[in-house]
Amino acid sequence: MSLTTGEMTMWHLVQRYTGRVGYQRGLKSEGLSADPPVIDCSGWTRLLLTSAMQAENESAGRAVFGADVVAALQVWSDRIIEEIATRTGFILEGREITTLNLPRCATLGLKMGEPRWASNHPRPRGITHIVQVVRHPEDNASFVSESFGGSVPPGIRLTPLEAWLALSQRHLDAGEVWAVDPFLLASKS
Repeated sequence: MSLTTGEMTMWHLVQRYTGRVGYQRGLKSEGLSADPPVIDCSGWTRLLLTSAMQAENESAGRAVFGADVVAALQVWSDRIIEEIATRTGFILEGREITTLNLPRCATLGLKMGEPRWASNHPRPRGITHIVQVVRHPEDNASFVSESFGGSVPPGIRLTPLEAWLALSQRHLDAGEVWAVDPFLLASKS
């Protein structure tokens, strides 16, 4: 199966920025213009999704994804998951998340502890991190793209989906991971 225009757009962004952009909490796509460039997890996922949606709209010559949908993703990690789940009615939780039942380009939110910075901002489900599943154009393999502050070096990284799920197993077992399908936001008209 070949990739859609949106999937190709996400892959091109991943190729352009992986390993070249650091992590800084609170900085969105404007951080890509910094020296050195930085972005946080929700900024990175938001950039991937909105770029893919805009590419699908341009390719179709119409609003496949409405302006209200794209605007609804201009939020932080927990709200991105909440907006997509509420608008589509689809969400997987914890052990329901496997390589076999994830949507092609799922967006996943994780509860990764209870950091002090989140105490003033109540978060649905306690989500403090977000990642995006992307597809390799040559073999359709699934990868997780994320901007993460705890990795060495911190920043945008790419991990095969199966390996990422294995690394996240304790969060999956604890029911601290949720998956949504952002491409279900496409209008049916």
